[in-house]
Amino acid sequence: MGHGGDVIAELTTDHEEVKEMFGQIEALPVGDPQRKHYADKVTIELVRHSVAEEAYLYPAVREHVRDGDMIADRELEDHAEAERTMKDLERCEADDPEFDRLITRLMTEIRSHIEDEEDNLFPRLRQSCSEDALNSLGEKVRTAKKTAPTRPHPAAPDTPPANKLLAPGMGLVDRMRDALTGRGKDD
Repeated sequence: MGHGGDVIAELTTDHEEVKEMFGQIEALPVGDPQRKHYADKVTIELVRHSVAEEAYLYPAVREHVRDGDMIADRELEDHAEAERTMKDLERCEADDPEFDRLITRLMTEIRSHIEDEEDNLFPRLRQSCSEDALNSLGEKVRTAKKTAPTRPHPAAPDTPPANKLLAPGMGLVDRMRDALTGRGKDD
């Protein structure tokens, strides 16, 4: 899928990619090692996506959208819950009985989060921001995803400025670990 455009188009493309990976996981039999491979790939995408949203989308929501603080706080709570699930999932192999429970929980959490963003947050953001602001946010999100961590770090800060300062360093370490282990790579 193509990335680009304003922040809403960018994040919606991410959502579609995640839903596609969930479908790949669901199509495989329980215990299949490929389920772990796809779980790692979806975790990488979700962490990068979340870090970018926390650095740029939610501050913009706080600034531009009516009741933005309440909305951003709820979204951050969703992220924290999903990140804890991903951290637990990271420790499991596909044949571990916990794997199935955790991947099902993650898919439920993320599908609900996607639906809420696309049905509620994104329309409100589009109403309250100019096209230029949305395009600028899209660029910032794409840039942030390039240096973002690829593994869940539940104890890491999720609001600026600390998250913007720490994420690139954690991302570098994560990408080095991924390169050494082959995590997230297609065979």
